[in-house]
Amino acid sequence: MNGVRIYINAVRLETLPPNPVFYSRRAQGPYYRWCYEEKLAKWRGSRLPISDITSRELSVTTWKGVPAALKDKLNEHYLE
Repeated sequence: MNGVRIYINAVRLETLPPNPVFYSRRAQGPYYRWCYEEKLAKWRGSRLPISDITSRELSVTTWKGVPAALKDKLNEHYLE
């Protein structure tokens, strides 16, 4: 996935288990919020309006901290 960045919201502490929240963005495209839906047993993404998020809220995170199932979903979402 070329150019995709993964973020966490350090201000809201949404990264705490059992349901961490991640954000993604490629280049200057839209932000997406990713959260795990336990009832559906899968990661779901929703597009965020740019006005809903500020760069001060988000911190870049490493791929190591991203769950494997979310990595698979991101690969589907950001097809090259």
